[in-house]
Amino acid sequence: MLFKEPQFLLLLLLLLPMAILLFRKGGTLKAYFDAEILKKLQRSDTLLSPMIKSFLLLFSAALMIVALARPYVDNGEIKVSTSTIDVMAAFDISRSMFANDVYPNRLALAKKKFKTFSGDFEEAKIGVIGFSSRAFLISPLTEDFGTLDYLVEHMNFDSVTLRGTSVMNALEVTNDLMKESDKKALILFTDGGDKSDFSEEIAYAKEHHILVFVYNIGTTKGGVIPERGGALSDKNGDIVVVRLNEKIKSLALESGGAYMEYSLKTDDIGELAEAIKSRFSEKNVEDSTIRDVQELFVYPLGVALLLLFISLYSLPRRKDV
Repeated sequence: MLFKEPQFLLLLLLLLPMAILLFRKGGTLKAYFDAEILKKLQRSDTLLSPMIKSFLLLFSAALMIVALARPYVDNGEIKVSTSTIDVMAAFDISRSMFANDVYPNRLALAKKKFKTFSGDFEEAKIGVIGFSSRAFLISPLTEDFGTLDYLVEHMNFDSVTLRGTSVMNALEVTNDLMKESDKKALILFTDGGDKSDFSEEIAYAKEHHILVFVYNIGTTKGGVIPERGGALSDKNGDIVVVRLNEKIKSLALESGGAYMEYSLKTDDIGELAEAIKSRFSEKNVEDSTIRDVQELFVYPLGVALLLLFISLYSLPRRKDV
């Protein structure tokens, strides 16, 4: 038997002065206690004698110290196999994602949908990047969805002034982060950007085995981008209206992924998650080694509490009538 906190065993040395005090003769104790109190402390009308109760009290204290030291049994190492799907989630953080045709804006809705997506995908490792004309790593692949949801929820790109939507940057970062995988999953939360031809991105995705899943956010009617004092306008002073770009659908379908336009349904993103699962029926199998450790502190602690109760509240001895 081993101990996780063996330093607490030194407290056993304190039991020696405690034993000396408990096992002193009554005459010596008279110097410390009033005669009436000493008489009550040394009652002889119980089933257990004062000496036995003192011994039980000491033994109880010793067992509590042993429990504090956390005894355990090491049963050795065991191998555990886990199956996961690695997914990169990329958020379009270009200026158009702040358009108000979707309440409160496109990026805010994307964050909300991601939280639902991660909740539907417990068997995955998910990483997060942001992209516009450049790409930014927000989180590497992780199974800690609580922290991941917090990072996504608190992403703040109000000060980002980069213009344009380069999906190629998202593809390149995904390939770098998942270069050991034979088949890679990338889900884009975007409004489609402003390109009409995605042939270059399609070729790159096919070459590097990236399956692109697109959750396209926006309306064909379009919306404006709020700014201080009004809305974003061009160099001629005209208000800029940004619309949903459906051309990105070709990238999703031709790369082997899936395409979905936003809706106000709470479970629509779940269908995209199921599409990813169906494309990745052969999951990544990882073997990990853990130690099989069984903690035993509960046993000495339980016995200690029982002995403490007996020593303090032993039943009175039955008197003959």
